[in-house]
Amino acid sequence: MSEIKQTKPFSCLEEEVFLNLQRTTDLLRNHFQGTIKAEGLTGAQYNILRILRGAGEAGLVCREIGARMITKDPDITRLLDRMEARGLVMRTRDTKDRRVIQTRITPAGLDLLASLDDKVTSRHQTLLGHLSVAELETLSALLEKARTKSSETE
Repeated sequence: MSEIKQTKPFSCLEEEVFLNLQRTTDLLRNHFQGTIKAEGLTGAQYNILRILRGAGEAGLVCREIGARMITKDPDITRLLDRMEARGLVMRTRDTKDRRVIQTRITPAGLDLLASLDDKVTSRHQTLLGHLSVAELETLSALLEKARTKSSETE
């Protein structure tokens, strides 16, 4: 009968941290999705609405939206098609260069975000409010530092 040998759970501390980040992200994302799913939004759609609200009246071209997304989506055009069909965004061609299409958030999109703002804030506080301000600031700084280094290796 073969004996099962005990191995170390992780080959290095970096692997343990990486897996902890993945598990935490998945847990937090799943809880958050419930907040926006009630309004018929996916995480990517919510992210786009927030990006466009921040862009103001000028809006953004598809490429700029994609660059600001939290999770990269290879088919932003189809995502925008669905959002436009719901009346949450509108797209217009540039009069000087017809290849350029600006995307803007509509009043309906702004209203939807406004209706979610307090719920989203409450959800974030529920999920992370047990951490102190100092812990949150440290965590945020460390995550940003990890992202910066990771971006350099792409």
